[in-house]
Amino acid sequence: MALTLQEARALLDRLPRAALGFFPTPIMRLDRLSDALGASLYIKRDDCSGVNLFGGNKVRKLEYLLGQAVRDGATHAITYGATQSNHAMETAWACRRLGIQPILYLTAVVPPRPEDVRANLLLDRVLGAEIHIVPIEPGETEADAEARSFEMGAARAAELNAAGSKCADIPMGGASALGSVGFAAAMAELRAQSDAMGLRFARIYHSTGTGGTMAGLHAGRAMLGMDDARIISVAASPKDAAAYLDKVYGLTRATLSLIGGDAAPDKAAMQLRLDQWQPGYERPSAAGSAAIRLLARTEGLFVDPVYTGKALAGLLADIEGGDIRPGENVLFWHTGGATALFAEPEILGEVT
Repeated sequence: MALTLQEARALLDRLPRAALGFFPTPIMRLDRLSDALGASLYIKRDDCSGVNLFGGNKVRKLEYLLGQAVRDGATHAITYGATQSNHAMETAWACRRLGIQPILYLTAVVPPRPEDVRANLLLDRVLGAEIHIVPIEPGETEADAEARSFEMGAARAAELNAAGSKCADIPMGGASALGSVGFAAAMAELRAQSDAMGLRFARIYHSTGTGGTMAGLHAGRAMLGMDDARIISVAASPKDAAAYLDKVYGLTRATLSLIGGDAAPDKAAMQLRLDQWQPGYERPSAAGSAAIRLLARTEGLFVDPVYTGKALAGLLADIEGGDIRPGENVLFWHTGGATALFAEPEILGEVT
């Protein structure tokens, strides 16, 4: 049974939460881009969610993950990602905000240059995070190196705990039931905003990586009975579709169980797009670069080559293919990450 906004907020308020972001994030109509494409396009500015310039979708997750860590008395927090991970950088600044020492295990998908440290990795250093770069060894896959990073993080946590500190484990991408609560709450935020605007969004496009944002959006959709909203999740890296959807469905169910109530997710409504991630994670695409230029030159807004540029390319492909009807209200959820515009050339690509 769907909840009212008041009922949903009452359930969400039972969970520990640290105030880290500026919410609600704005929704803007993209007037010039809409006119150019014959569509009705809006953008939700989660790139503006943080207490500093570098916000993004992870702030919503970290409010709950680090809220629990604070309640548990954590002195340190360990998390994982690639060397240019948005999640790792946002975890580092959020930890500093809360007086927690951040520890990062970063897989070198694109090896950083010690003489030219850039973008998120530079910010991690400015923040004074304890940083461990995990190379991908010959014969290893990215997943193998990530698995090693998890083992290294677990050993470091055990060391700290044995010494009398208390170390919180923050999953890669914030992808856990508690983290995904942040995006269930975001859907309640969106419902309140769309009610105030007097409109409904027929489609919501966003980038998906570890799956926590996707799970949270679907949890919120189910919780509030927002069956009229199609959520299109555009993958930023290769996925086994069946396994990934099983994972996200399970995470969505766990998120709803944590929140409470009796809502159930609709697995059939989970739409995963696998047509934009090529040529690889942290590898630019021609369509993504074109989307970056188009948004910048029509609206003066920036998306990135790893996540949001490719997700926007998926939306633009649907307009070009006629899948989005004229006048249909479409929301692009800007999940942040524009610091990648200042990353290594192998990540940036040809955006000018």
